[in-house]
Amino acid sequence: MTPQARLSGAIEVLDDLVARRRPAADALKDWGLSHRFAGSKDRAGIATIVYDALRRRASAAWVMGADEERPSGRALVLGMLALQRGMSADQIAALCDGSRFAPAPLAEDERARLAGPDLSAAPPHVQGDYPAWIHDELAAIFGDDVVAEARALAERAPLDIRVNTLLVSREEAQNALAFLAPIETPHAPHGLRIALGEDGRGPALQSEPEFIKGWIEIQDEGSQLAALLARPAAKAQVVDLCAGAGGKTLALAALMDNSGQIYATDADTRRLAPIHDRLARAGVRNVQIRSPRGKADAVEDLDGRADLVLVDAPCTGTGTWRRNPDAKWRLRPGSLAQRRGEQDAVLDRAARLVAPGGRIVYVTCSVLPAENDGALDAFLERHDGFAPVPAGEMLAAAGLAELAPRVRETRHGLQMSPLRTGVDGFYVAALARAG
Repeated sequence: MTPQARLSGAIEVLDDLVARRRPAADALKDWGLSHRFAGSKDRAGIATIVYDALRRRASAAWVMGADEERPSGRALVLGMLALQRGMSADQIAALCDGSRFAPAPLAEDERARLAGPDLSAAPPHVQGDYPAWIHDELAAIFGDDVVAEARALAERAPLDIRVNTLLVSREEAQNALAFLAPIETPHAPHGLRIALGEDGRGPALQSEPEFIKGWIEIQDEGSQLAALLARPAAKAQVVDLCAGAGGKTLALAALMDNSGQIYATDADTRRLAPIHDRLARAGVRNVQIRSPRGKADAVEDLDGRADLVLVDAPCTGTGTWRRNPDAKWRLRPGSLAQRRGEQDAVLDRAARLVAPGGRIVYVTCSVLPAENDGALDAFLERHDGFAPVPAGEMLAAAGLAELAPRVRETRHGLQMSPLRTGVDGFYVAALARAG
């Protein structure tokens, strides 16, 4: 496919997902199935255009004078080419030449708008490319930096991996992957970062021998830092209450050097499915998987016995917008209310599990205060005997004191962000139970 044809394909996909409010991955899959002549590189190229357009959805629509709620795919692509890729009106016009499979030529109004795209008079949610209804929540955590922080959340995310120290050192893994030119992550002591290609895609690490042997796991540096901040003792009894596919479970096991015991469970057994193979590949021996059966509580026998309960809570995922740019535009106020209910339930369950003198570590991949400090405000009102561990103390205990200037200290924990920390938007707080 020509570059012009790829633009036309991306416009089709964007029109579909805007009209049907569906995930970008679903729209891209359906387009590929109905256009089987498109090769893998063509589909990848179209996906890159689609995701870049979604990163700049609000600002691209503003520049092109499109309806903010239901912008056309054409407006999003044209605006993105100017704003995201810095193309001139003439360069864009050369792609939209009306030839076979190319987008229609630029109208006079479109050319005029592309000649001088200007966001200076746009409201903050347009400049930062996020839904208007969520502005107050973002401003509550980011203050005057809300636009800059939101723009950082709209950038492409790096490809980070965690070296499995149960099997290999970071230096050994870095040497083995030298052909990918990995560099050490700035903060996480067991992380490596691999540069993305021009299309925003990284290498297929899952097919590399080092991945197959369990030497490495794909994990954002922020998630690695969250596991470090949980600070599991070597022989501790740990419950990972929302283990999912097991990313943080694996990190905790490595930090504990396969000692102690981790009980990994999740309310959704489908999310637990990948953890079995991942544990075996990584050589982890101190994890017991507790899959719920019907309405039975899979960890009821552990009540009052856990030294550490990790709550990697269900959330809106606003901190992962770099990786899921379409998710921000499908987020609705009702989603936030639903997640808050789920957070209350899992925190209440954690309270029964933790032993006197133990800790609950609460983690979200959200930047919304309602899901973070707000959830813990409600928890502390419901439960006596718990006290937040100050952020500085939490960082120092984990050997991460140098992170203090790069995170935002909140009432009960700390907030990481792409702009200040260079990672996804993780929130971490520790609640100590009185002994």
